[in-house]
Amino acid sequence: MVDRTDSGPTPAAVRRALRRAATGRALDVDEATALLTARGPELDELLRIAGEVRDAGLRDAGRPGVVTYSKKVFIPLTRLCRDRCHYCTFATVPHRLPAAFLETDEVLAIARQGAALGCKEALFTLGDRPEERWPAARAWLDERGYDSTVDYLRACAVAVLEETGLLPHLNPGVLSWSELQRLKPVAPSMGMMLETTATRLWSEPGGPHFGSPDKEPAVRLRVLDDAGRVGVPFTTGILIGIGETPAERVDALFAIRRAHREYGHLQEVIVQNFRAKPDTAMGGLPDAELHDLAATVAVARLLLGPRARLQAPPNLIEDEYDLLLRAGIDDWGGVSPLTPDHVNPERPWPQLDELARQTEKSGFTLRERLTIYPEYVRAGDPWLDPRLSPHVGALADPATGLAVEAARPVGRPWQEPEEVFGGGRVDLHTTIDTTGRTDDRRGDFDSVYGDWAQVAGKVSPAASGGPVPVGDGDLRAGLRLAADDPAALLEPRHADAALALFGADGPALDELCRLADDVRRDTVGDDVTYVVNRNINFSNVCYVGCRFCAFAQRERDADAFRLSVEQVADRAEEAWAAGAGEVCLQGGIDPKLPVTGYADIVRAIKARVPGMHVHAFSPMEIATAAAKAGVPVREWLSMLREAGLDTIPGTAAEILDDDVRWVLTKGKLPAAAWVEVVSTAHELGIRSSSTMMYGHVDHPGQWLAHFRVLAGVQDRTGGFTEFVALPFVHTNAPIYLAGIARPGPTWRENRVVHAMSRLLLHGRIDNIQCSWVKLGDEGTVAMLQGGCNDLGGTLMEETISRMAGSGNGSARTEEQLRAIAAAAGRPARRRTTAYGHPSR
Repeated sequence: MVDRTDSGPTPAAVRRALRRAATGRALDVDEATALLTARGPELDELLRIAGEVRDAGLRDAGRPGVVTYSKKVFIPLTRLCRDRCHYCTFATVPHRLPAAFLETDEVLAIARQGAALGCKEALFTLGDRPEERWPAARAWLDERGYDSTVDYLRACAVAVLEETGLLPHLNPGVLSWSELQRLKPVAPSMGMMLETTATRLWSEPGGPHFGSPDKEPAVRLRVLDDAGRVGVPFTTGILIGIGETPAERVDALFAIRRAHREYGHLQEVIVQNFRAKPDTAMGGLPDAELHDLAATVAVARLLLGPRARLQAPPNLIEDEYDLLLRAGIDDWGGVSPLTPDHVNPERPWPQLDELARQTEKSGFTLRERLTIYPEYVRAGDPWLDPRLSPHVGALADPATGLAVEAARPVGRPWQEPEEVFGGGRVDLHTTIDTTGRTDDRRGDFDSVYGDWAQVAGKVSPAASGGPVPVGDGDLRAGLRLAADDPAALLEPRHADAALALFGADGPALDELCRLADDVRRDTVGDDVTYVVNRNINFSNVCYVGCRFCAFAQRERDADAFRLSVEQVADRAEEAWAAGAGEVCLQGGIDPKLPVTGYADIVRAIKARVPGMHVHAFSPMEIATAAAKAGVPVREWLSMLREAGLDTIPGTAAEILDDDVRWVLTKGKLPAAAWVEVVSTAHELGIRSSSTMMYGHVDHPGQWLAHFRVLAGVQDRTGGFTEFVALPFVHTNAPIYLAGIARPGPTWRENRVVHAMSRLLLHGRIDNIQCSWVKLGDEGTVAMLQGGCNDLGGTLMEETISRMAGSGNGSARTEEQLRAIAAAAGRPARRRTTAYGHPSR
């Protein structure tokens, strides 16, 4: 709880903090808070130190003494909003507007005028989800065939790209992971001001954000993280002087730093000063004082470091350009020669000539940038969607990433790049078992996964893999339930008993496995089933940055490959000739795979081998492809079903608990999105498997929660065909190489998880599969004796686990699978993907 009665830092505390800052020491919250109060000579010293940090960063970036700005037009797509911020004059009510939204023609008219004046950015600013508050907004969207404001915004961004060539920067407020995925292909950058982390300013009556659902700090922090997970070059910042304490202000800066260290996506941070506006609830409050603004900018520079791009809006500073430049900014933000600042209409933009003169007067050179900052322009993947590359490339200096000031935007088609999809190390599926992988990690290991120290701090102490405390009473109760009513172990009232079973060892573990095998025998009999299939990974190029994945490569890495549609169909035909009835297709989230590519692959297989069952595309692939195409998941799945898709793998689940998920995967879809995809598939008649990968940074409590999620989906849809337990293969996994994950599950945990999956899912999912790829033949035999009834497939090729370091090969013949079953004392039987009897 923040103490707002504190008298504040002493002069001695300010001097100590200045000494630490001057020697480059990291500042803690108290020291940063003390520096906000610096005035007089102490403020001058603070600005000097911050300026030196900024200057060092500009030298390292290769543009010493350069301060940037973006030449833009401001497009107020809608001034309706569901929030009620007490200082805002931008948001209004329907009867004060000619229409709920600007029409597309009006948007393009503004953009064309800006392009004629040499602008390169189209800044879309709009209220949050107005259709959820205002019937007029809902009706306007319905009349034009748009489901939401986000849908209309996406359409307008595409129109601006194609008709004018201006680069959209989108500020629609709070967005979900899925919405960020949908908007990334149409905008080089996006933004949302954090403003503050002071929850009381949102939750308490009279606060500036009271009554504004989108201003809850926790919600906005989630958006910052999701933008990083999706790989969006993102703008954020704080608003000072709205009632926050100095400590709360510093807390917001620390939150911004934490997000950027983890994901590396915050291309700029704005420090904006509150300016009171008439006719608002806060109109009588004093403006934020400019020396307070300068001190805050300087503290932000010290906390965020030399590489941060720091901005203060030039129309809000009363001509105090030199003060803010001394404080450590290196950017003036967007400045328009055409449109006013619709958020602060009473504060006109400075003329560009005057801005350049004032910047030069302080010893700097003013240079134009694009809406996407130079570092992200030059990096390209994973920050810039390939469909945007021609638009950005036409306006950017490839050497610096800054704007070519003489360049004029020209409308260009927004479309997939024309290139042949295929190439690289396409023989990896065979050579992984001979020559192996080129290196144990991809070339951008030190950057793509975020700050490893930040990641390590999020790992639960319970994920150590050490002994699990087990009470004898709970263990006995758990074993009784396992014998009498195993599915009841999922009920919350039996959580202690279930968790005790996850900790079982010795004779108790043997008894647990015996009970699980009894349930298996009663449910599916003694047959050990398997499918004759081929696994085809069509691309391993991926920039999501999942920290457990050793399969993903950058396009330029030695082990990267892409298969063409024809090559995939060739392998499917080879598999059919070898007796397979199924192909299982999965690949990386490849930014250059065309949106039509997934359906093209399915159609090509069905054209070549009509009888082949296509089991393809993880929920992550489906969610990102649908977002890239700009259509709902249901529509995308329907299109794939029409192309010939039969079932989908329930992979990409890992652990369906976002606390561990964000440590493990960085950018993969949230648990709720995974549930949405598989549930929608089931509703469309597309069945799926279900999975759990365990033994990394997880713990039994999260395993139990994962099983509850799967059970809930199955109760609603009945669409899961089987459950597959996937032990974490650690050898080449980045999160293990970084010293964070443990080296996979123990032998005890493997036995426990497979046995518990049989018990917990009893009556819901009959088939429990064990992975010979991850467990090896002997381990697989043991799992067959502890509740499992299925061996998975022959695979014919397997790259994902082998790239991670699995030593169990990438193929098994039918005879070898039958031998595994025989070693467990059981008969073997071939099955179809959906556990029927094959016709061939």
